[in-house]
Amino acid sequence: MSQTTTARRRQPRTPDAVPRPTREQRVARGRAARAEVPRSSHAEFSPGPDRPDPVAMLESQDRSRVPELLPIRYGRMAVSPFAYFRGAALPMASDLAGTPRSGLVVQACGDAHLSNFGLFASPERRLVFDINDFDETLPGPWEWDVKRLATSMEIAGRNNGYPAKERRDIVLATVAAYRGAMRDFAARTALDVWYARADVTQVESVVAERLRGHGRGRQRLARGVAKARARDNVGALGRFCGVRDGRPRILAEPPLIVPVADLAADPTQADAIERQLRDLVRAYRASLEPERRVLLDQYELVDMARKVVGVGSVGTRSWMLLFLGDHERDPLFLQAKEAGPSVLAEFAGPSEYDNAGQRVVVGQRLMQTVSDIFLGWMRVRGIDGQTRDFYLRQLRDGKGSLEVEAHVPKVMRVYGQMCGWTLARAHARSGDRIAIAAYLGAGRAFDEAIREFSERYADQNERDHQALLDAIGSGRIAAESGL
Repeated sequence: MSQTTTARRRQPRTPDAVPRPTREQRVARGRAARAEVPRSSHAEFSPGPDRPDPVAMLESQDRSRVPELLPIRYGRMAVSPFAYFRGAALPMASDLAGTPRSGLVVQACGDAHLSNFGLFASPERRLVFDINDFDETLPGPWEWDVKRLATSMEIAGRNNGYPAKERRDIVLATVAAYRGAMRDFAARTALDVWYARADVTQVESVVAERLRGHGRGRQRLARGVAKARARDNVGALGRFCGVRDGRPRILAEPPLIVPVADLAADPTQADAIERQLRDLVRAYRASLEPERRVLLDQYELVDMARKVVGVGSVGTRSWMLLFLGDHERDPLFLQAKEAGPSVLAEFAGPSEYDNAGQRVVVGQRLMQTVSDIFLGWMRVRGIDGQTRDFYLRQLRDGKGSLEVEAHVPKVMRVYGQMCGWTLARAHARSGDRIAIAAYLGAGRAFDEAIREFSERYADQNERDHQALLDAIGSGRIAAESGL
């Protein structure tokens, strides 16, 4: 395997030659956008007969994925309309491309559904609540993220059997929290916005206030926080590893976790895969800041395995890498995850970064207040001759997310408000928060429009989920359940 250039940009940025607009001009820009694209227009979703086949769009992603893992992907998506929605970022991006947009651009998540928010550990070892998936991040319309988040709330509510009124309240509360937070950030300094965060103490305080008289909801939050705290490198050692020849080794759980030694019947090919991964780590090391390299160099790579992750990501190449420090109770687990073009790229334009791993890492750093100290990227050529981009991060570093099926409407409403605030803060870091706030205004016109959109798109999502089930039933798509 040979390493190729990892940091080439398509179009290097140059300093603006024109003066920065004043606050008044930015407010005027937002209000002008409101006049051109009324907030009520965001309720629109009326796909025509020429709408692309969503199953065909999903199949188009299969060409670059590991073939034997694809039935797992479709088996997971077939479970429910909500599971389908999680894996169908590309069809929704295609649909969103035909909806109204204000012309205001942010660093978008690209897949801002409710399960992609959660807890993780900051470098200061405090749990924070933030977006935690950036595979699709790209500059794009801020409205697309809001619509995907709101729609995920509607679909999750249907999945849980909530009455229509409860679902409407949840979606409205989510969007209102986004709008209120953006207006608040518009009044703050850029540094205030950049430093704003929601650590677990603040989250617990907000939840306690809003869930008074709902002890079960607070108890579930406490259990979730405790579970997230336990999801560290030492916890991963106990979860994923056993002892072989006196040293920790990753245990096989096929097909979800397969050590490299078990991936190929031919030992020579397994050795080649291992060399490929070691080359990948060396290339990754070069993308780290010097002080992070010093830290990484205190660990030795001792084992590696392929690991199936997520729903929409199933089939992309994902590896778990076990490093050990001075002793066996000093593990470091890294995840190397393949990065391809964002699903937004066809509709919002290509990334300025030639390396898709760098696109993910830069986007994550732009949107998160704090990020994993081991975030890095690389480009490598595999044993099959194909060039692929990857990014690396810690596998389980205080990560925890909402168990969607476990919550009553009141808890989901509070969770939606937390997600709305978090998404606004992420957008405010890179976009024109003052113009967006002026566009949104103080009233509920935008909230109501997004509520209508979420209901219409949830109906479409149910039809698309059924189309997938039909494709599985006809034999067009192979699916494996229970994995």
